[in-house]
Order: sequence, then structure tokens, then C-alpha cells
Amino acid sequence: MPTPLRRELTLVSATALVVSNMIGTGIFTTTGFLAGDLGRVSLVLGIWVLGAIVAMAGCLVYAELGVNFPRSGGEYVYLREAWGPGWGFLSGWVSFFAGFSAPIAAGALAFSAYLSFFFPSLAPGSRNQQLPTGFGWLHLGNGQLLAVGVIAAFALVNILGLKLAANVQNLLTGLKLLVLVGFLTLAFSVGEGHWHHFAETTTRASSHNLALQFAVSLTFVMFAYSGWNAATYVAEEIQSPERTLPLVMVTGTLVVAVLYLVSNVAFIYALPLKSLKGVLPVGSEAAKALFQGRGGELFSGMMAAALLSCVSAMVIVGPRVYYAMAQDGCFFASAARVHPRWRTPVAAILFQTVASAVMIVTGTFEALIYYIGVMLVLFAAVATAGIFHLRKRPGWRKLRPVDWWYPLVPGVFLLASAGMLISTIQLRPKESFLGLITVGCGAMFYRWRFRKSSNLRRQ
Repeated sequence: MPTPLRRELTLVSATALVVSNMIGTGIFTTTGFLAGDLGRVSLVLGIWVLGAIVAMAGCLVYAELGVNFPRSGGEYVYLREAWGPGWGFLSGWVSFFAGFSAPIAAGALAFSAYLSFFFPSLAPGSRNQQLPTGFGWLHLGNGQLLAVGVIAAFALVNILGLKLAANVQNLLTGLKLLVLVGFLTLAFSVGEGHWHHFAETTTRASSHNLALQFAVSLTFVMFAYSGWNAATYVAEEIQSPERTLPLVMVTGTLVVAVLYLVSNVAFIYALPLKSLKGVLPVGSEAAKALFQGRGGELFSGMMAAALLSCVSAMVIVGPRVYYAMAQDGCFFASAARVHPRWRTPVAAILFQTVASAVMIVTGTFEALIYYIGVMLVLFAAVATAGIFHLRKRPGWRKLRPVDWWYPLVPGVFLLASAGMLISTIQLRPKESFLGLITVGCGAMFYRWRFRKSSNLRRQ
């Protein structure tokens, strides 16, 4: 009999997992782009509020799906049940590349980039620090090597047991929230900012129609909010998931939404939009302005710690998707094996570690972000649409908040997703095309390798 996973995640640990998955690279790197593309404070702050509403709508739908299917795997399970085994496989396939491996790689690269504030040789984009390989597409510098080492370290912790990994995660999440709240408190109490910045505008850097650009910019914001569904991937390891899962997801999303909005207020309080426009490390620049120079060092260290928490959370969550797929015969069988002593899916963790390492040494940060955004929006929308079909099943347990506002709740998420996808295809065709190639390759791989061997069945 296969070794089962243990239900070791408490309400606090599961909520910490959601918060850590959400608070990561996006919040500290996107506001500068939003300032340039939108040009008005009301639009910059408004798009973060809209992103919170869209994330909460998706969160409630996923919570209802999770109550009815309390298995590890998240979207993979929901798409399999709603649309069949092929869609379930494609969801897991995309999760492997764009849902976890690529964000882990991006987070680890960002960690190196922020540490380069103290150690310049760690900058991932520094050509002077690259080891000569003879291949232009292969990037082997100090920053990339550190990023790979960070991922390997978290993989080892995760292999040694979920309880150990959860304790490390709780510690990192607590540290991240402590420093973030501390930064925001100091920003408004002793920081040298100005409220008149909120009345200023700036010339838009984007030449595209404002409505179209707003929809594309929402993709950036939703990348920052991605992770609201993290608890669904480990539902099999959450204590009393039918009761705990909705509370975990809603609580985590609300906490992060408030922190994101207040953080953006702090950034604009520190600097006017014209000074934020196009700035990637917006947090460091804001801290320099608020605390007169030394704040940049402080904030870079804080951001590095925050990114470690995010990377750790994704290293925990991702392998549970491949574990669920392998159980159904839709991934390499070794991914379904649970270590008899540590009770963790060791092979699944190693598969993800190798994929992330390859992306670190072959890709760039910006390309990873656009690629991730397109794919996450697409499959979250397809999973959300499944609720219209699944609710017709006998004995379906309806979540009260969703039922009160049905079909508005899933409709909000689907409408926003459609707008983001259409606008991104128009303005970022290369990244969109790469996403479609990923889906196409997954479909062919499923047909060739897994369709006949899979034992997927709807409940």
C-alpha cells in the first residue's frame, strides 16, 4: 500500500503558506512600470484594488472547489474533474513550468539581484561576472550560482519532512511580515515623504490606448497576487480541509491585499510618479528617499528575506501537484512515491529543483515574468469556468459567499481574465506565443506518453 501524506498543516501554517506565496517579487518590482504605463496615482492605486477584488473572486471559487475535492494538486484536480483528463494534465504541465519552476527561478534570481546591493558580483545580469561557457544562452555567474544554491537548500529542507519545511516557512513568513510592517510604520512615522505626491501626474511611457494598457498592467498586478490558491495544492496535508481551506485562502488574500495597497501608498508618499516611472527596485528607491540613503541598504536586506520566504513556499507547494499527477498516471511514476521515513514526495521535489535550475542559467528575469503571467491567467480562468459545470453534480457542497453572489463571483474573475489575455496577446505576442507553445507541447506529450497509461477518473 502506498505511503500516504500526513495532515500536518495547521490553520496558521497553511495561511503562512498562502501569504508567503503571494508576497514576493511582484509587489516590489511592478509599481515603477505601472507609474510609467498609467501616469496617474488614482489608476496606480486603483489597479491594485481591482487586482485584490479579482484575486478574492478567484479565491472564493477555488475555496468551493477545494471543499468538494480536498486533494493535493489544486487546479490539476479541478480541471480534471470539470473538463476531463487531458485538461487536468495540461494544467499540471503548465504548473510545472510556469506555475512553480519559473517563479521559483525568478524569485531566486531576484534574491541574488537584491543582495548585489551589498555584493555587486552577485548581480545576475553582470556580464563581467559570467563564467565563459562558449554558449551565449548559458548564464553562469555568481548570481546564478547563488540562486541555484538557494533552491537546492530549500529542496533539501523540504525533502527532510513537511513539518521541518513548515517550521522554516513559518519563521520566514513571520520575519517577512515583521520587516514589511516595520518598514511601513517607519515610512509614515519618521520617513521624509510628501502627501502632495498624490496630486501629481506624469507623462505616460506607453503609447498604447489607456484602457488596453490598463488590462495589460493588470497582468503584472495579478502576478503579484498569484499564490492566493497555494493552499489548494496541499489540501491533502491540511488538517480538516473542508473547514480550514476557505478560511485560510480568504484570510491570506485579505492580509496581502491590505499590505499591497499600503505599500504602494508608501512608495508614492516617498516619491512622485515621475521619479518612480520605469524603476525596477522601487522599494529600494522609496526607502532611500524616505530614510535618506541608508534606507536603501535596509530595504534591500528586507526584500532578500521576503524573497526567500516566497521561494521556500513554492518549493513546498509545487511538488504536490506532480505527486497528484503521478498518482493518476499522468507524470513520471517516481513522483508519486512518498519516502517512508520523511513522508515527502522526494522525486517530485527533485524534478522541480532541476527544472528551476535550468531556467536560472538559461533565462532572464523579465522574460520569465511575462511568460508566467500569461499562463497563470489562462489556466486559472479555465479552472474557474469549471464551477458552472461542476455545480450541477448531485451532492455538491456550495460555499455560502459564492452562493450569495453566484454567478457574479466567478463572472468577475472570468471577465478580468479575458481582458488580460486579449490585451497581452496584442501587446506581448512573443511571450503569449511561448505560452501557447508550452500548451501545445504538453498536449502532444500527453497524447504520446500518458493518455493510454493514465488512470484519471472523475469522482
